[in-house]
Amino acid sequence: MFAAWLVALISSLAVLFVGEIMGQAPCNLCWFQRAFMFPLAIVLGLAALRTDTEVWRYGLLLAVGGMLVAGFHSLLYLGVIPERIAPCSKALSCTSADMTILGGLPLPIMALTAFGAIAALLLMTRNRTSA
Repeated sequence: MFAAWLVALISSLAVLFVGEIMGQAPCNLCWFQRAFMFPLAIVLGLAALRTDTEVWRYGLLLAVGGMLVAGFHSLLYLGVIPERIAPCSKALSCTSADMTILGGLPLPIMALTAFGAIAALLLMTRNRTSA
């Protein structure tokens, strides 16, 4: 539980750093991913403090929702899905070079990895509590 919260917290702080300190404006898909990640940081943090072992039920829903958006964004970024169906504007492209950090790490793929890690950790929490 603590590890899942840590991933969500670090991810939330990272996107705030990229947006507010580095000045990179988020695209539409990034906003949707934030809408799933920010609540995860709060919900999992409270659950870790209270040792709420049932949090996996609603935390997993948020993580899977974020994975779906991040997966779509990653496929768009990688060119698997054509950019013409992207919900982003020309000014804030979902596939531009601005979608990278630290010398070329793609933000959509990093988000997909974070949501996947949270989902896996929550499933591990579920398995421990049901055993």
